[in-house]
Amino acid sequence: MVDLRWSDGTIKCPTCGGTKVTWMPSQRVWKCYAGHPKRTFSLKTGTIFEDSPITLEKWLPTTWMLVNCKNGISSWEVHRAIGVTQKTAWFMLQRIRLASQDQTHNKLGGEVEVDETFIGGKARNMHASERAEKIHGRGPDGKAIVAAVLERGGTVRAKVCATRRKPELQALIRENVEAGSAVYSDALKSYDGLDEFQHQVIDHAVAYVDGNVHTNNCENFWSLLKRSLKGTYVAVEPFHLFRYIDEQAFR
Repeated sequence: MVDLRWSDGTIKCPTCGGTKVTWMPSQRVWKCYAGHPKRTFSLKTGTIFEDSPITLEKWLPTTWMLVNCKNGISSWEVHRAIGVTQKTAWFMLQRIRLASQDQTHNKLGGEVEVDETFIGGKARNMHASERAEKIHGRGPDGKAIVAAVLERGGTVRAKVCATRRKPELQALIRENVEAGSAVYSDALKSYDGLDEFQHQVIDHAVAYVDGNVHTNNCENFWSLLKRSLKGTYVAVEPFHLFRYIDEQAFR
C-alpha cells in the first residue's frame, strides 16, 4: 500500500508535501520536519481510512467486495465475512461509498443516453398506516426521483432530483455532457429544447428501439440499481439514497 500511495518511492507529508520525513518505528508513523501542527502521519492519513482503528486487512477486502459484487453487499454479510460488528460494517460501507463518488469534471461525449426513474416502496406492500402517511396520490407520488446521463461505452453519472421538470433535468445534462454530443432520451417534454446537442427522441409508446436511438443502457443501469436496493439493502432511507446511487454508478 505504501508503494501504491507513493509510487515514486519518496514518502511525502500529506499536509505540506514535504519529503524531509523519518520513520518512527515505536509509533509506526512518519514524522515531518516542517513546522506545522500535524507533523506525524501514517499510510491512512488523508484517506477514508484515517482515524479508523480498523486495520487495512479488514478495510481492503470489504472495499473489494463492495465494488465487485454486482448487486452490492449488505453490512450483515460483511459482519459475517470479516469479523466486525454489523454497525461497524455499515459504517465501513458508507465510507467506501463516499470514496466511490465521481470527482472528475470531465464531461461525457459521443453518444449519451439520459433517463430518469422513480425509487420507492410499492403501496400494496406497505402497512395501512404507513401507506396513509407516505402515499397521497397516484403512480410516482411519494417516491424519490433519480436522473442519469450515460455515455455509451463509458461512465454513468446519476443524482437524486427534486422534480422531473425541464430546468433541473436539462441543467444535469448541460453540466455533464459536451455540447454537440448525440443525446438520446425518451419523449418526456422536459427534454425539449436541448438545441446545443444532437438530440433524438424514442417514444416508448411506439417503440423501444429505433436504429441507434434508445435508452436501453440507462434502463439496464436502473435495473441493477433497483436489484441492489430491493434485494440486498431492502430498506434505504431517502437521506442515504445518493450514496447507494454513487456506489452503483462506480460499478
